[in-house]
Amino acid sequence: MKIALVGNQNSGKTTLFNLLTGMHAKIGNWPGVTIEKKTGKIKNTKHEITDLPGIYSLSPYSIEEDISRKFVFDEKPDIIINIVDSTQLERSLYLTTQLLELDSYVIVALNMSDLLEKKGLVIDEKELSKKLGTPVVKISALKETGIDELIKLINKKRIYSTVKTYDNNIEQSINEIEKELPKDEMHKRFISVKLLEEDNRFKEYNNKNIDKIRKALSKNYDLDLEETIATQRYDYISDIKRSIVKESKNKTSITDKLDKIFLNKWLAFPIFIVIMFLVYFLSVGVVGSFTVDLIGVWFESLGGVTEKFLSGIGASEWLISLIVNGIIAGVGAVLGFVPQLIILFICISVLETTGYMSRISLFLDKIFRRIGLSGKSLIPFIVGTGCSVPAIMGARIIENPDEREMTTILTPFIPCSAKLPIISLFAGYFFGKNSGIISFSLYLLSIVIIILTALLFKKFIYKNTSSTYISELPEYKLPSIKYVAKDVFDKVIAFIKRAGTIILICSIAIWFLLSFNFRMHYGVNVEDSMLAKIGDKISIVFKPMLGTKSWGATVSAIQGLVAKEQVVSSMSIIAGFGEEGEASDIFSNTSSFGFFSKISAYAFMIFNLFSAPCFGAIGAMRRELGSRKKMLLAVLFQTSYAWLIATLFYQIASRIKYVNIANLVIILLLLFIIIIVIVRTKKHTGCENCPYCDKCGH
Repeated sequence: MKIALVGNQNSGKTTLFNLLTGMHAKIGNWPGVTIEKKTGKIKNTKHEITDLPGIYSLSPYSIEEDISRKFVFDEKPDIIINIVDSTQLERSLYLTTQLLELDSYVIVALNMSDLLEKKGLVIDEKELSKKLGTPVVKISALKETGIDELIKLINKKRIYSTVKTYDNNIEQSINEIEKELPKDEMHKRFISVKLLEEDNRFKEYNNKNIDKIRKALSKNYDLDLEETIATQRYDYISDIKRSIVKESKNKTSITDKLDKIFLNKWLAFPIFIVIMFLVYFLSVGVVGSFTVDLIGVWFESLGGVTEKFLSGIGASEWLISLIVNGIIAGVGAVLGFVPQLIILFICISVLETTGYMSRISLFLDKIFRRIGLSGKSLIPFIVGTGCSVPAIMGARIIENPDEREMTTILTPFIPCSAKLPIISLFAGYFFGKNSGIISFSLYLLSIVIIILTALLFKKFIYKNTSSTYISELPEYKLPSIKYVAKDVFDKVIAFIKRAGTIILICSIAIWFLLSFNFRMHYGVNVEDSMLAKIGDKISIVFKPMLGTKSWGATVSAIQGLVAKEQVVSSMSIIAGFGEEGEASDIFSNTSSFGFFSKISAYAFMIFNLFSAPCFGAIGAMRRELGSRKKMLLAVLFQTSYAWLIATLFYQIASRIKYVNIANLVIILLLLFIIIIVIVRTKKHTGCENCPYCDKCGH
């Protein structure tokens, strides 16, 4: 059978999908995680199940709703499993009543039943089944309860039943319109309701008789028919809720208590800043740096053992150099940062699963709307802390085309996991115990640059950016250790696979270019190698941001277009080829990178943070922007913009006396606060249109 999994955003669809299929689709305790349909087989069956994007109705006002409605109509699933957040019954049942108007067998799965008791709710699912005329089962996808009962219902004989949702006048008009539709047409009741609502997506079914029916019916109501039908649908849902739900009185939920703190107008921003500081302090600061040092020593030992072994069996000098100085040095330099990535992924996954991410998008929405974006842009920015590729793909949920393009171009500015090795390497070496603060300052800088750039875009390029962001706030939940572990494991494995493929190939290419000159002589001085000659020709471009010409830093930065991690890998290999060089000690043992100061190191990190992303992300930008020309312009803009910001920083900072780490971070924090205040401040235009309060006087 073909089964569709339909429900509101953040109702637990993807968790149930993973449970039924054994797959590992992305989930999170925040809306908008699923942006496209995913298909799999239910374990131990031949049933095909499709997880559709979260929607609130079958009236497609957004891309997600359009995808889901088209699937239901075009693919004609045998069964629709409507997963309902049982703690938000009234909101969820609006979609349910629409699904029941289709000629499809609908099973209502009341998810999160384990949370009902905590909220002081009791639902009579048998009575709800009678009211809706369709099977209802209580489940908890997270706790894996009620799943056997759900599968039994899937395999049961399918029975269709129609319940009367509206008053007699509307029901009679629906019956009359059904007679006007083709005999073999599916979903007649649903189409009839849409024709009464004058939905343009169904205008092909319209005729003179249907027009007469609609006009005659509209005379009975003060509101137009679309509003009348929606009102009666909600009245029907309210009657159901009153009869099946028992609720304890005066019980304040933990979510309400926590939101008084996390969404407080004075505390929300400071808490957000503290949380993100802790994320980078843990992943890049003292804890992360300690683990990198341990793994660096291990790979250094591995290189030494491998060199002795290969020499002992008579391997050629060039082959030993390729394996030790190329492959082990290059791949090992990147894999050394895996512990830091694990810590970063754990922090981000915990923030996602607890429900805090939705709060971030809520209180940043006001700021983002002022710069031509909305809270919906926060979804790609949040995903971007892991990887830019799915983050850029996440921009497709934004309806406004200008806002979508802005988000696609700005998303790579967020420090992703691939940029973390660069940040960690430079911050750890040049700033020592302050590496966590430096890493956090780059995160703040990325937000500042995104805001300033969005303002420029809105002013000069994307002038048609006005969208509304409506989002639910999910219940706070304790993070699932099982999910967090699985999520972190998948991300780490993806990172290691990238190191074992792209970075491995690039490391071999770098070794080859370092080992040979243009006459193809092996074992030449590193300064006479092909890579050095190529890098020297273009190193003049990087001189304004580094203070000197450096072919090593130049080619390493360019390698970041292939994969950002490759910057560290290239530097490690080049360091190993330098005079008395050791790949494990990049800055102190090679003339290629010994010139770096704290200021030039920070400028180099800025360039790699804002320059064009890796090839994978560029490909994603090509798909989302819709043309190669727009993609090339975006890449050119990002790289030029990164060069300009890094150059301005170096030129200004190198000329200011008394520049130190404390001054740098304090100035950046002040700049961040000033920009946020300016963007949030709006001239009061009178109480009638006041966006802040119900009373004047602020």
